[in-house]
Amino acid sequence: MRDSMMIHQALALPRFALPIFTRGFGSNGGVFLHQCRTKNPRGVSFCAADDQIASSKSKKTRKVVEHVCLLKAKENLSEEEEKDMLDYLYTCQYQMRGIVAISVGCIGDRNNEDYTHGLFMRFQRKQDLDKFYENPFFLKVLNEHVTPFCHGLINVDYESEVEDDILAIFRKGEEYNYGEEFVLLVTFAKNASEKNTKDAMDSFAQLTSSLPSLIVQSTQGSNFNDSSKEFTHAAVVRFRSFDAMEIFIEGREYKDMWRSQFEPFIEKAIALHFSVDPVGTDIM
Repeated sequence: MRDSMMIHQALALPRFALPIFTRGFGSNGGVFLHQCRTKNPRGVSFCAADDQIASSKSKKTRKVVEHVCLLKAKENLSEEEEKDMLDYLYTCQYQMRGIVAISVGCIGDRNNEDYTHGLFMRFQRKQDLDKFYENPFFLKVLNEHVTPFCHGLINVDYESEVEDDILAIFRKGEEYNYGEEFVLLVTFAKNASEKNTKDAMDSFAQLTSSLPSLIVQSTQGSNFNDSSKEFTHAAVVRFRSFDAMEIFIEGREYKDMWRSQFEPFIEKAIALHFSVDPVGTDIM
């Protein structure tokens, strides 16, 4: 209860407050363990000085294409149906070319939009994403194992850059095996200038890249999905743990940035998160 109150106070921003993060809900057993609180085995150690040194190093980057899908599962969805749906989504990477990274899980927020599950995929090129949308296997998974159990979904696609390193591009290695996936979707107002929008997104990128002790990787960009224009921009942040995400959300830097760079210029915003745990490799 005390943690929930602290988070509520930290997110109590005027007009466009980000959602309250709760311990949420989820299924247990099977391939996926959708725990809304992920423990970092090594603990969370935050050192601003070390982060500043690490973030100051220039790194070569490579463009990637990010795909975010948020699902609204039906209330009567059984645990077995949920597991089946998420298993099929996760194992798409073994059946289709072009997917270089994936994470999926149960959203840990009781949010006003009623989103219950999140899916993140990374592609190397836009052409790979286009092929993904048209892939017969994916369409079959969607028609047989997703849409029958959901009453709505939204897709957001954007281009971003990550460190030009195989582990960073493919999100491989020990530090990517667990953590908390944080998704931020925003709609900038029509009267917001290009500079307003760029300054806001740049400030978010600068802040997240300056905190490697809390954040494994962060990307952000403009939504280019023509069939889903509810949100204009998106960001995905992989935190090292739920605790790391709490430290970031409760931090003065984040709250000040939100109030000054985002709040005056946006119409809508939603922030969600889901736990990432080591998963099996069963192919459906």
